[in-house]
Amino acid sequence: EGAYLGPRIVCLMYDWSAGAYERIKKYRPGDEQWFLGIPLARALSNVPAPLVLDVATGTGRLPRAVLRQPPFDGRIIGLDLSRGMLDEALRQTAQFADRLTLIHQGASRLPFKENTFDAVTCIEALEFMPDPMNVLDELVRVLRPGGVLLVTNRIGPDAKLLPGRAFDADRFEEIMRQRPLEQVKTRTWQVDYSLVWAVKAGRPRGGGIQPLTEILRCPACRGPIDRIAGAFRCADCERRYPVREDGVIEMAGIERTRRS
Repeated sequence: EGAYLGPRIVCLMYDWSAGAYERIKKYRPGDEQWFLGIPLARALSNVPAPLVLDVATGTGRLPRAVLRQPPFDGRIIGLDLSRGMLDEALRQTAQFADRLTLIHQGASRLPFKENTFDAVTCIEALEFMPDPMNVLDELVRVLRPGGVLLVTNRIGPDAKLLPGRAFDADRFEEIMRQRPLEQVKTRTWQVDYSLVWAVKAGRPRGGGIQPLTEILRCPACRGPIDRIAGAFRCADCERRYPVREDGVIEMAGIERTRRS
């Protein structure tokens, strides 16, 4: 699937397959809600208006599974480097448009301040990142202490074709525990993937939805972001990130403007 050919090839393959992705994956909404939506909503039940980040959101499978849960009263930000997948996500999640923000951006440098999200997820994607361990560090960085991390580990017959990217359960749990994570647990999910849950160590604090201008950071320089007409702009390096007509925030391609 292009895992060792670089992000451009991986992204291109997902762009090509976006329209057929859920058919290829044999997507079953009921299974997604049972294994992803319900457990995640329950894990966040004590957080008022939780804020969730779904990295490599694809067609928006996880946002749909969570937003369909009546107890969940928060918002989700979905991030993906494949614009084709985001286009499909827009179509599939139209009914949740007021509670879901989509960002076109890669995962190696997440455009958010640290300790921002009540839950961070990355489903069926970590092994396709250029540097999976760096991405895992980024997921933990933007997660609040006490927040929930949910990722997948590639298993099954194809796992042996992904050395350094797929691990046996004990090794992957060890990798998770090398970071500030606790309560690490592996759960059975699919033939090709297991679900791995964890909680970020530290005293829980904060929680809840925040304005984008408070949590967004420039992926290039980590500077704060201001909202301007039709875009977000870094207050430090002046890079400009347009908001397209479909509502997607374009952070993968940058423009530079003068200060106004």
